[in-house]
Amino acid sequence: MTTLLISPDGMLGRAFEETLRGEQLVTVRFPELDLRRPETLACIEALRPARVINCAAYTDVDGAESNEALATEINGDGVGRLAERCRAIGATLVHFGTDYVFDGQGSAPYPVDAPLAPQGAYARSKARGERLLVESGAEHLHVRTSWLYAPWGKNFVRTIARNARIRPELKVVSDQRGRPTSSEHLARTTLALLDRGARGTFHVSDGGECSWFDFACAIVRELGLEAQCTVRACTSEEWPTPTKRPAYSVLDLSKTEALLGPIPPWSSHLRDVLARLDPL
Repeated sequence: MTTLLISPDGMLGRAFEETLRGEQLVTVRFPELDLRRPETLACIEALRPARVINCAAYTDVDGAESNEALATEINGDGVGRLAERCRAIGATLVHFGTDYVFDGQGSAPYPVDAPLAPQGAYARSKARGERLLVESGAEHLHVRTSWLYAPWGKNFVRTIARNARIRPELKVVSDQRGRPTSSEHLARTTLALLDRGARGTFHVSDGGECSWFDFACAIVRELGLEAQCTVRACTSEEWPTPTKRPAYSVLDLSKTEALLGPIPPWSSHLRDVLARLDPL
């Protein structure tokens, strides 16, 4: 079974490439495959893989507010075109969504069929991609996730780990709650879902939930930096961004756990990642 991995050089793509090492894996990078340019998708029909894992996305949440057309072209229309090519050759498309497609005002974990209510440009672009994926008729596994991190790349864990070593104090918002997700756990769990024949939409993250403040405190504590760096809580109003972040975006994992069993807590995945951080 040949797998085509799109964008293996990103944070999640690297996790998939390492997890799938030794299997029949073909990788394709930008600009060889560009979701904005339909002609570059011809490689899918030439390769005829059994499954396509799409790790390409516009991920600059704040930047999308001033570049919504670009974000939509990649996260929305580009995904639709990719799905149509997969349907044409009978390949299963694996695509990743976001907790941001919900309204962020909930008080209980969002199930996979909760109504979409995107609040910003990035979220709207991802919601469009979801809709076009379903409308394409392609066989697919759509995985929503949240708060992605890894030992490599640009992410919250590495940022806090670096700043805690050079700053005596960090301020982190405490009024936004969600589920962190190890990219390696996401890759492994997605492949396990595929192996079990899962299709449609599933949620995958680490187990448990926390605020960004809780997450930052755990990072500093695990690194043994509490004596040299204090993490202080602040509100979203004190840390304004171009995009309004959801106050509550915890994803309901019950559908995934019913198929694969309990998901370990974020604290255990975090501990593993911190032990293997790339040079900061």
